[in-house]
Amino acid sequence: MAKNKFNQNWIHDHINDPYVKLAQKEGYRARAVYKLKEIDESEKLIRPGQLIVDLGAAPGSWSQYVRNKLSGKEGGGIHGEIFALDLLPMSPVADVDFIQGDFTEDAVLNQLEDRLKGRKLDLVLSDMAPNLSGHPTVDGARIEYIMELAVDFAKAHLKPGGALLVKCFHGPAYNNIMSMFKSEFKQVSNKKPKASRDKSSEIFLLGKGLKNSQ
Repeated sequence: MAKNKFNQNWIHDHINDPYVKLAQKEGYRARAVYKLKEIDESEKLIRPGQLIVDLGAAPGSWSQYVRNKLSGKEGGGIHGEIFALDLLPMSPVADVDFIQGDFTEDAVLNQLEDRLKGRKLDLVLSDMAPNLSGHPTVDGARIEYIMELAVDFAKAHLKPGGALLVKCFHGPAYNNIMSMFKSEFKQVSNKKPKASRDKSSEIFLLGKGLKNSQ
């Protein structure tokens, strides 16, 4: 009974969520787009001409936003390139190059590197989240692992002055994750956008400028 009540409350909150309504109105696939939009507008992360990777991209709202920022014109092509990666399938987004698979596997990385042709990225975005169990220690380890994967990817592919924006969560591993970011990036900040629900422990970490670029 309690679970049914929770589901009903979630559905009620979701239907009445202003960001859900706005996403539907503006043609975005998920409310998560407004988290990226707020951070981008304050940090000026996305600019025409950039090479950008969206990790864990499905259902694609972040890729939609990036595409619009690199273009400004519907159907008019873009100035820059976007590569979206996810284990899950994703419906096509105009001008976005989607690769389905695990970005830690050589076969998927090889596909991306074939497209990059030796070029380095300006920005890596990650809205990835592990499956959470509700057990703080287990979840902390899973979150930390996802953060390590994103940081390792960024170290291998970012330009020296590039940036990494990832979704993180407050919890037992948070201090370790922040320490890792500070050891790899010259500037590190955390962001809690308005579109992030108050009851959610999610927070976004932004690292700018690799300390030791490869």
